[in-house]
Amino acid sequence: MDATREAIRPTTATRGSILLVDDEEKILRALARALRDEGHDVVSVASARAARQHLAERSFDVFVVDNVMPEASGLELIRELVLSTPEGDRPQILMMTAHATVESAIEAMKLGAADYLQKPFEIDELLVHVRHAIEQQRIRPGYRYLISERDEEFNHYGVVARSKVMIEVLRRVERVAETKSTVLITGETGTGKELVARAIHDRSAQRTMPLIKVNCAAIPETLLESELFGHVRGAFTGATANKKGKFALADGGSIFLDEIGTMSQGLQAKLLRVLQEREFEPLGAERTEKVDVRVIAATNRDLRQMVADDRFQEDLFYRLNVIPIEIPPLRARPEDIPLLVEHFVQKHRQRIGKRIERVDPDALAALTGYGWPGNVRELENTLERAVVLSSGSSIAVADIIGLAPARAEHSALPSLRLHQNIEWVERETIRRALDASRGIKKDAAELMGISQRALSYYLAKYKID
Repeated sequence: MDATREAIRPTTATRGSILLVDDEEKILRALARALRDEGHDVVSVASARAARQHLAERSFDVFVVDNVMPEASGLELIRELVLSTPEGDRPQILMMTAHATVESAIEAMKLGAADYLQKPFEIDELLVHVRHAIEQQRIRPGYRYLISERDEEFNHYGVVARSKVMIEVLRRVERVAETKSTVLITGETGTGKELVARAIHDRSAQRTMPLIKVNCAAIPETLLESELFGHVRGAFTGATANKKGKFALADGGSIFLDEIGTMSQGLQAKLLRVLQEREFEPLGAERTEKVDVRVIAATNRDLRQMVADDRFQEDLFYRLNVIPIEIPPLRARPEDIPLLVEHFVQKHRQRIGKRIERVDPDALAALTGYGWPGNVRELENTLERAVVLSSGSSIAVADIIGLAPARAEHSALPSLRLHQNIEWVERETIRRALDASRGIKKDAAELMGISQRALSYYLAKYKID
């Protein structure tokens, strides 16, 4: 291989699946061989009919098609693909033509082609275009929807902590991130399992690739398999187009499977296969797809007990539990609370536009002494509401009383349980927001962080004029 070809050889992360269509067999073989030499997964066909069949059966990263063919032109195939496939699930399109005109190029670009190549062209030119197309496919909004959430950097890769137990967790995160081992994160609801998963990904060699999140508990069981592995058109009623699953979208990066303990045993078996063989089959497809992805799973359930109860596959548990990370509840690390309070107050005062300069010592003592059954998530929600309710430049005890749920077994402050009327909280929050915004509903809704429709609902609910 010459120096030029070596310079453009893609890394594992930029190799992709390609559908190559050209009715000239000699050209088709030469281009397919060059693309395979670069490590790409190539399906090469010599007719529009075969191209349609493959596009219906599976998804591709790049669709390279000749324009002039006997059955149908490349432009016609591109038009059909664009009309039948949502943009987020559509491959990048490259058109080849020996009859390039300004009109055909404009038409191809309007239809959605990323670029076009005029025959005859050098093979290296095709390789560069394909590599660029795969990189573009990787950074599509649908492909990196979780990466966009990485816009906040805190003390330790997004985790706010100073306690010894959490520092030890973060040290383990750093060690684990350097590998591609599967990780199982355990902890109560609201402890920050997703944040730790992001920290692992952000420190890994795959950090430029997507971290895709799947909440297994939030997706109906009948849809979860399609969500994870994708489907082909016609796989089931309503499957009107090919759809890439989350594993395909995470290829080259990481996938975060939250609430893994809720997954059915049938899907557990299919996930075990992915972990063992690094391959899967989309629903309705006959072809196996390979995937290079790191799996990070999380649960608030006792998977060992679920294995003992025959509700979770033992083999899958051991495959997931290669590197275990347990996040302690907030009540076990009260020294982190003042730091978290400072962080969340600053975050929400900036968002709402309030000038909150401090938290009163009594309020901080109340926050530190509470048991926080909902952990960090509950603390943040409480402080967000306190910022909204505060009428001065500081947060007082009066601003937080009544905002924490009544859970006597966790609470060290009986006074916090005297005002557990959630309706009072909602009415008072609305009243103060309306006062602060001088009765302008749009501003009040923005101040509360809710939509105007939601505010109208609450106004009607409590008959507030």
